[in-house]
Amino acid sequence: MTDGEVRGEVIDGMGPAVERPLLLGVRHHGPGSARAVRAALEAARPRIVLIEGPPEADALVPLAADEDMRPPVALLAHAVDEPGRSAFWPMAEFSPEWVAIRWALEHGVPARFVDLPAAHTLAWEKGESPGTGQGPEDEPMADDLRVDPLAALAEAAGHDDPERWWEDVVEHRGAGRRDPFAPFAALEEAMGVLRETYGDAGSDRDPVREAYMRLRMREAQREFGDAGVAVVCGAWHVPALRRRTAVAADRALLKGLPKVKADLTWVPWTYRRLARAGGYGAGIESPGWYGHLFAAPDRPVERWLTRVAGLLREEDRIVSSAHVIEAVRLAESLAALRGRPLPGLGETTDAVRAVLCEGSDVPLALVHDRLVVGEVLGEVPATAPAVPLQRDLDRLQRRLRLKPEAAEREAELDLRKENDSERSRLLHRLRLLHVEWGEPVASRGSTGTFRETWRLRWEPELSVRVAEAGVWGTTVLAAATAKAQADAVAASGLAEVTALAERCLLAGLPDALPTVMRVLADRAALDTDVGHLAQALPALVRSLRYGDVRGTDTGALADVAAGLAERVFVGLPPACAALDADAAQEMRGHVDAVHGAVGLLEEAVGLAEEPRGAGDAFGEGSGGPERERGDSGERGGGSADGTPVAHQAQERVGEPGDGTPLAHHAGRGGPGEGASVARHGDLRGRWRGVLRVLSVRDAVSGVIRGRAVRLLLDEGELDGDEAARLMGLALSPGTPPGDAAAWIEGFVGGGAGGGLLLVHDERLLGLVDGWLTGVPAEAFTDVLPLLRRTFSAYETGVRRTLGELVRRGPGERGGAAGAGAARAGFADELDAGRADAVLPVVRLLLGLDPGGGQRTDEQRPDDDRQDDSERRLDVDRRPDDDRQDDSERRPDADRRRDADRWDNNDCAGVGR
Repeated sequence: MTDGEVRGEVIDGMGPAVERPLLLGVRHHGPGSARAVRAALEAARPRIVLIEGPPEADALVPLAADEDMRPPVALLAHAVDEPGRSAFWPMAEFSPEWVAIRWALEHGVPARFVDLPAAHTLAWEKGESPGTGQGPEDEPMADDLRVDPLAALAEAAGHDDPERWWEDVVEHRGAGRRDPFAPFAALEEAMGVLRETYGDAGSDRDPVREAYMRLRMREAQREFGDAGVAVVCGAWHVPALRRRTAVAADRALLKGLPKVKADLTWVPWTYRRLARAGGYGAGIESPGWYGHLFAAPDRPVERWLTRVAGLLREEDRIVSSAHVIEAVRLAESLAALRGRPLPGLGETTDAVRAVLCEGSDVPLALVHDRLVVGEVLGEVPATAPAVPLQRDLDRLQRRLRLKPEAAEREAELDLRKENDSERSRLLHRLRLLHVEWGEPVASRGSTGTFRETWRLRWEPELSVRVAEAGVWGTTVLAAATAKAQADAVAASGLAEVTALAERCLLAGLPDALPTVMRVLADRAALDTDVGHLAQALPALVRSLRYGDVRGTDTGALADVAAGLAERVFVGLPPACAALDADAAQEMRGHVDAVHGAVGLLEEAVGLAEEPRGAGDAFGEGSGGPERERGDSGERGGGSADGTPVAHQAQERVGEPGDGTPLAHHAGRGGPGEGASVARHGDLRGRWRGVLRVLSVRDAVSGVIRGRAVRLLLDEGELDGDEAARLMGLALSPGTPPGDAAAWIEGFVGGGAGGGLLLVHDERLLGLVDGWLTGVPAEAFTDVLPLLRRTFSAYETGVRRTLGELVRRGPGERGGAAGAGAARAGFADELDAGRADAVLPVVRLLLGLDPGGGQRTDEQRPDDDRQDDSERRLDVDRRPDDDRQDDSERRPDADRRRDADRWDNNDCAGVGR
């Protein structure tokens, strides 16, 4: 052999002569190709195995023999100075490359990668659109510039489906006793004809890659001889590797290639990412099916349909052994009718649909997702190279028992438990680093702040995200802290900073909060857009509540939140004037958000509503009457059980009924934060004043005015008569129909209980009905979309009830009932007889005496009556001073009730 040629020998052995070096052309991720490669290697017994892949990964080959290495896995290469610039070389247990690596390790034979180095591949990618590639085989294979060799061969063989043709010819081949080299010789001949016809098929990379492969082959041939070299590569490249070329020509193709510094490691991969539908250019349609074909020792169809039956049974589908037997018969019959050597995925899928799924595609979609594609996630040993951040993440995952899985699952976290709380902080920190392993979703069955629900799924690309995030720190905590600080400085809007503050509290990043709070205070002071302020307030107020169960110090947020609320109060009325329909709808959302935020703000810091001039946050120490917050529905210095108001207010800040003091829940000591917000006075009272201004100002859009009236009505600041009066004014004949419809949408729209309000207050329903019947015909089509949007948000039962009331006529309930024409269940007054009929059942549910309320003295057991007698004697034996104290306390309680009654009436008068 001259130095400028690739030498080849013809070796006599099993069956036809085999050219050397042994070139085994395969299809990536094919079980038939993998079995054929193992058989050929066993027959040839080469001294070295060369595999298509980046040569920088040669040092990683021994890890494939580690007992903790479980495919599917992938070689990950990323640029050191730009980790996001990366490429993958995936391998499953049925990939020919993985089989070749394992064979070499089992037989003590060197295995080397011979494809173009990753340093060149990543630099080549740099000139294109950034993103995560999946190796050189990620190029499109079926467009105008690239030929799909399988499709060309299938068409030449008279098949319209290249996947089915390839399965019949290669993947369904058994091991058998046939010549192990024959399939590769036939495939090499076919690919040679295709390369003669199409050349390089429009790829500018293939000639460069093949030139490098030939150079590596020459090195191996000089070291081990022609007969000792076996090459496992894509079948498309075999004719080019066999071609005689000069070394100088190959080196010329490689001259001047761009290059970057690259790091490589093994990372877990998933069947889902092996699928072509996942975006992998060299992917396959059915990784789970191919894995089954490779692993099944015999009777693959019967074993497959048994697995399908097991899955459907787990989903409570009725599937028996007879179903499986019948499905096998049907699959074999379909294969015979279609001229196939073995039932393939198409035949088994048709049999599953017809027999096991009874013709339904719904359970069939589950079978495709769970079995045909599969949810297998590989594993790599801890000794595999990794960035420090990845190692810290692995350590946290093991300590918190939060294992990455390819299957999507939901995790319920109780933040009162230390392990769950740390899990939550880890997931939030990873989201800050754009490692989207978990996504928070709404919790089912609980609305408390102590519970979180996460939807978890580990994707292989997250390994790249971890490598990218490694520039921020070597641990998850340090990286998330540095990233949050950088994001705060770079944030362009106030809402972004407030959302970031909320995320910092969720992630438990105390070192990042000072920077975020400084930026937040600066942006809040400079931003004059009321919409921005209103948008930022809810996230800020939600952040104040996280101290309840996370033990986070949120005291620094209290002043900022209260100051932000003050600025919203001042700027909102002018900002709501002269708005078009879209802007009014957006502002209505801001009004709703601020309304909820103000209520949460006072709850979060433990403030009660207090009379003007009160001395402290709970209305005590001023000499005036003690009162609870207005939303409690109770008045007076204490509750019915005698608990002081201040204690009740403190307990309500925590979770309902746990009785934990405010300072313990908030983790901030209580008094300092409460005093900081108390300096701003009664926030909720001033917000109600803003709503009153919005409800009567003509320049404000109807949807906002209606919404303000509704919020005041829900707060108890307006009674039904006043709300009906304002609605009558808004729906008067002088109001344009469009404005009136917008007012109705604001008042009863949005699905926030507006339909039930109309159901239970027929005066309001009568006003709406009367206005609607009086809308002129020419204006009706203009207001119809608004009305449809308003009433379509109601539940079906609410709409049905409203229809019945309108059909009978609002306001005619009493008359109809008197005439005996009304439907049963509708009356002006409570039907005492029907109500009494259910009382025994209610008492049983509550554990009370079914016969009545409290038992009489005669009905009670003698022991109970004896206890009462003893208690009365004890009271009589008390000193006279104690009984005198009781007599004095009763007049004091009467005086407090009178004071409360005066105070309530006085406040109501001021409000009017």
